[in-house]
Amino acid sequence: METELSSNEELNARARYFYSSLFFGVQNRPSECTIRRIVEKFEETCSVCDITRCGYQRSACSAKNIVAVRDSVEENPNLSIPRRSQQLQLSYGTTWRILHRDLNLHAYKIQLTQELKPQDHSMCRNFANWALEKLQVDDSFGRKIILSDEAHFFLNGFVNKQNCRIWGTENLRTIQQQVMYPQKVTVWCGFCAGGVIGPYFFEATVNGQRYRHVITTFFRVKLNNMNVDDMWFQQDGATCHTSKETVALLTEMFNGHIISRGGDINWPPRSCDLTPLDFFLWGFLKSKVYANNPKTIDELKNNITAAINEVEFQLCENVMENWVKRIGLLKKSRGEHLNDIVFRN
Repeated sequence: METELSSNEELNARARYFYSSLFFGVQNRPSECTIRRIVEKFEETCSVCDITRCGYQRSACSAKNIVAVRDSVEENPNLSIPRRSQQLQLSYGTTWRILHRDLNLHAYKIQLTQELKPQDHSMCRNFANWALEKLQVDDSFGRKIILSDEAHFFLNGFVNKQNCRIWGTENLRTIQQQVMYPQKVTVWCGFCAGGVIGPYFFEATVNGQRYRHVITTFFRVKLNNMNVDDMWFQQDGATCHTSKETVALLTEMFNGHIISRGGDINWPPRSCDLTPLDFFLWGFLKSKVYANNPKTIDELKNNITAAINEVEFQLCENVMENWVKRIGLLKKSRGEHLNDIVFRN
């Protein structure tokens, strides 16, 4: 009797297989085994849908471990993942998954800024108030300022060994030799909405006499096509900038329009986030100057000059518009660091 029943089931299965070939075609028909499984599923569950199964239980990422990682972060958010996983006796991968996927946390880098002295805050507020008053009287005031500064460009560039990796099947034992006192170029530039003034290369350490030489033989010539009577000149409080001879020379050129320590308007010290050369120009140049790895000082100077020539007028105007925005943020921060700029994200 059982043999007869199994024969009937076999005949029924083959009949269904035959009719499926007529419906789907010979090439696209499901296999006989597939049809058997579908029939068996229907007989057991009265449905051909897949049975919902319980998901894989992540024992390592349990609720207990998630709470432990969360408490650990609240106690010390600066701890690294390897150290945190070691303290909690969890694997690195488990700790990483809990931090990113379960707690939706992200790793943020520390932003480095110059330390502000107690007296710097009031000087920053005073300068911000003065600049905003000038902008209320003349909304184009930001186009009437020339800001200046110097920067060092080292011939060997800079290698961050923490970010530099060499992949291979074995340790290549690569060493990069650096001289104790690498060759460098000291560059002076002026910056305004009309473009970059410079570069001027110092052949020795900058002092008052060499700085005044830049003003008289280079900078004054560049100003011939500019309305100097209506322009303001800014410089930081370096000693070579603020000597009596230097201030007297600048007063002759920009009578009553000097922004500097000892000038007509005090420039707040340690305010790199207010100087377009610091927050834009030097970083822009250094990202391009070392692209072809200059080997000599002359190549380095040529790269600096070429990179400055690439700075378009429209870009300078955009930077000075950003400078005006920073003045407003400086007043809002009451002389503190410009957190809205530093922490953009």
